[in-house]
Amino acid sequence: METIRQQLAGDLAGAKTPQDVENIRVKYLGRKGIVTLLARETDFSKLSAEEKKAFGGKLNELKAFATEHIAAAVEAAKQSGAAVQPQRELDLTMPGSNRMLGALHPITTTQLELEHIFQGMGFTVLRGPDVETEYYNFEALNIPGDHPARDMQDTFWLTNDMVLKTHTSANQVRALERFGAPFRGIFPGRCFRYEAIDASHENTFYQCEGVVVDKNISVANLIAVMKTLLSEVFRRDVKVRLRPGYFPFVEPGFELDLNCLICGGKGCATCGDGWIELIPCGLIHPRVLEYANIDPDEYSGFAFGLGLTRLAMMKYGVRDIRLFNSGDVRFYEQFAVTM
Repeated sequence: METIRQQLAGDLAGAKTPQDVENIRVKYLGRKGIVTLLARETDFSKLSAEEKKAFGGKLNELKAFATEHIAAAVEAAKQSGAAVQPQRELDLTMPGSNRMLGALHPITTTQLELEHIFQGMGFTVLRGPDVETEYYNFEALNIPGDHPARDMQDTFWLTNDMVLKTHTSANQVRALERFGAPFRGIFPGRCFRYEAIDASHENTFYQCEGVVVDKNISVANLIAVMKTLLSEVFRRDVKVRLRPGYFPFVEPGFELDLNCLICGGKGCATCGDGWIELIPCGLIHPRVLEYANIDPDEYSGFAFGLGLTRLAMMKYGVRDIRLFNSGDVRFYEQFAVTM
C-alpha cells in the first residue's frame, strides 16, 4: 500500500491538466483501478480478525489519501489553466449563427386540424398503442385467425405474439369497453404494414379512425359527418364517390373516394384513374358491438378510417407519399411554420 501511495503521489505531481488528473483517478479509483482491485481481490477469509482490522484500516487510509489528493489536484489544474488562458475578445467581423425556424410536419398539421374539426362536432380524441394484441387488432374486429382479410395485414409480428398496429381500428373496442354507449370519438395514430412501396403506398403511415355509437344511427349520419369533414378540410367543394367495400368490422361497408386534387381527376402516378381511396367506412358490425359489451339490438353506429397521410397528400399537393418519411429538410421547409 505504501508503494501505491508513493506511485499515486508521483503521478499527481506530473499532472498538468484536469484531464490528466481524471485519467489518474480512473487508474486508481475507477471500476478497475489499482485501489479498487486491491480491495476486491484480497481474500479476507485467509486473514485473522486482527489482520482484517489492520488491513481494512490501512486500505481506508489509502482510499482517503487518494480521494483527497486527486480532488486537490483537480482544483490546482483548473486554477493553473485559468491563469494561463488568454482572454478572448469579441470579433465583430465573424459571421453570425443562422438559426432556422422550425416547422410542423405536414401530417402533424393535418392531424391537429382534424382533431379541431372533430372536437367541434363533439368527438373525443384518444390515442392507442403502436404495439397491439392480436385480440384488439384482429379478433375483436370480427377478423379471426383463418379470415382471408388477414392476408393483407398479417405482417409485422413480434416475438411476444403482439403485432405492430396495422390500422387504427384496433382502438374501437378498447374505447367502447372504456366509455360504453353512447360514444363518439376519433383515434389518430401511426400504422404499419408490409406494403409494396410506391408513390401512394408506404409501410409506415398515419390514419384517423372514427366511431359513433348511439341509438338509431344510419348511413345518413355517416354521410353527413363525412361531408362536413371534407368541406372543413379543403375549404371548397370536392367531388367524392361512395361505392361498396368489404371490411369485416362493418356491415354494410363502403369506400369513399376523393376525386384527385393533384391531377383534377385526369389520372396520375398518385391516383392512377383519377380517384384516390380516402375513407373506408360503414355501419359497425353487430358482432363488434358485442365484443365491446354493447347490445346491438339497442345501439348501432358507424366507423370510418381516414388516411391522414393521403389526406395530407391531397391537401398540400404532394405527389409521392415517400417524401413524408424521407427526413429531407428541403421538403419540410416548404410548409408554413404555423397552422
